[in-house]
Amino acid sequence: MKRNLGFSLVELMVVVVVMGLLSTLVYPSYVEYIARGARGDAVAGIMRVANLQEQFYLDNRSFETDMTKLGLPADPFVVDNRLYQIDTAVVAGDYTVTATALGVQASRDTACATISLTSAGVKSPTECW
Repeated sequence: MKRNLGFSLVELMVVVVVMGLLSTLVYPSYVEYIARGARGDAVAGIMRVANLQEQFYLDNRSFETDMTKLGLPADPFVVDNRLYQIDTAVVAGDYTVTATALGVQASRDTACATISLTSAGVKSPTECW
């Protein structure tokens, strides 16, 4: 009797279907995981700029809107992964640091496309922190 050492077409099709189902279930979770990681870089950037604002205030008794005067390479400041840009607004002696999603991150993470922190410590939206 001769033994077959290969796969049948039915076995191959079952494997393809199972792989398709697994990828359909896993891919959205993976995209969300990547978006949260990029958001973490934005939060770290916001905290960095807020710290620089406080240091600048100690030296100059005012807050600054120009990121280069805070010691950052560009205005607006773009985080390392290039998925968020960070800028500062100063109104009535208080600052607001805002991170805005760029490129694919803006469509991946629509709920947190804009993250901000004020000089009073108010974080918005709260679910993004």
